[in-house]
Amino acid sequence: MAPRSGLDRYFKISERGSTVSREIRGGLVTFFSMCYIVVLNPLIIGTVPDSTGMYLGGGAEPNLPAVAAGTALIAGILSIFMGAWAKFPLALAAGLGLNAYLAYSVVPLPGMTWGGAMGMVLLEGVVILILVLTGFRKAVFAAVPPFLKTAIAVGIGLFIAFLGLFNAKFVTTAAGTPVQLGNDGSLTGWPTLVFVTGLLLMFVLWIRKVPGAILIAIVTATVLAMVIERVLHLGAFTAPGDAGEGNPGGWAMNVPALTEFPIQLPDFATLFTVDPIGGITAAGVIGATVIVFSLLLADFFDTMGTMVGVASGAGLVEEDGDIPHSQRILVVDSAAAIAGGIGGVSSNTSFVESTAGVAEGARTGLAAIVVGALFLLSTFFAPLVAMVPYEAATPALVMVGFLMMTQITDIDFSDVEIAVPAFLTIILMPFAYSITVGMGAGFVMYVLIRVARGKARDVHWLMYLIALMFVAYFLRGAIEGLLL
Repeated sequence: MAPRSGLDRYFKISERGSTVSREIRGGLVTFFSMCYIVVLNPLIIGTVPDSTGMYLGGGAEPNLPAVAAGTALIAGILSIFMGAWAKFPLALAAGLGLNAYLAYSVVPLPGMTWGGAMGMVLLEGVVILILVLTGFRKAVFAAVPPFLKTAIAVGIGLFIAFLGLFNAKFVTTAAGTPVQLGNDGSLTGWPTLVFVTGLLLMFVLWIRKVPGAILIAIVTATVLAMVIERVLHLGAFTAPGDAGEGNPGGWAMNVPALTEFPIQLPDFATLFTVDPIGGITAAGVIGATVIVFSLLLADFFDTMGTMVGVASGAGLVEEDGDIPHSQRILVVDSAAAIAGGIGGVSSNTSFVESTAGVAEGARTGLAAIVVGALFLLSTFFAPLVAMVPYEAATPALVMVGFLMMTQITDIDFSDVEIAVPAFLTIILMPFAYSITVGMGAGFVMYVLIRVARGKARDVHWLMYLIALMFVAYFLRGAIEGLLL
């Protein structure tokens, strides 16, 4: 199909079998699948004081609006950058796991401030950008065997499906077992009804090939949640024991109701508070190196896995296993860590929820630009963003998990050299709740099996290096204990 406009030619919309409307719908779905970060990131890094007793954004009290505004601003700028320059349907925001590491492992260190912790993020971003510009990061991507790339995509599918089920409280932690169905081993509560309704509607519409199936289901479930909350006043979820009897029948994360005027002027107090020198002074050179290395490893491989997952879902993996504009994608993602440190909102990274937009039809960077624009708007409309509860948004993650899981048929499980590393990659992502852990286990086992079978020379030297890096990553707790 010949390009219809300059926009079409620039993003290759027709060439990739998409349309402008599909890109917009895909961007909307991706945004609604990941906009929870505007609420969740402040709750993680905005509620923990540093070693001096100060909170992110300044002051002796939490400044959650400022953290939320900064989170949305940086996510918006970087997602637009990804879409406009790398032309890839991948959105970015503050990375979960990375923010928790800063909040609970870095800022409590004696003398460490939030500015110093963000300085560690900035340094990590600089290092990883150098690795990209020298071609090292892309060389690593090319050295990974095709079956491991497929296993990464399948594992991410299981991971995000579990993420969707858990965040919606469809499965929860339990006393006798690691997880259970619902809050008491059965499905109860109105929020669960919203989740199930959204999920079933999504699959039915998708099976019937209704355009915008995922977005329609999210909006419908959100409206249903608003009506239920208006009538029953369920409030927010709290586990039994958190506050009296708790409120296990409440909404997860966001209550679907407007509690304040929907338009607010954003507070960007977290911006430009970064202090790398202060961070190095507080942690020491060795300690700072360990911190930066830990951040780098998680960021380095999470992004590679996410890029593969998005490209696989969009059919953008080329015959040689490469991905269009992969170098630009990696540059933007590396710059995201730097921007996250400067913005004071933790390292930003590529979000696996972008696969939800791909499932809706997104194939180009136009979808990422839509996501970025919505994040920038959300700096003013935070109350509206906070109206979408997990129960309405996470069915998209479950459905995308199913779509990504279908790629497992491309893996030859009759070959033990392929089956064992692929198996560990796939299962450890959801079981260890970490994309990085799954990838690391698969990489290490791939090298180990090849060496054990006398095929050491067939393994790319970069795979040996990666395996050693992952071994260090898995043992980082012991290493930190020895060095810090």
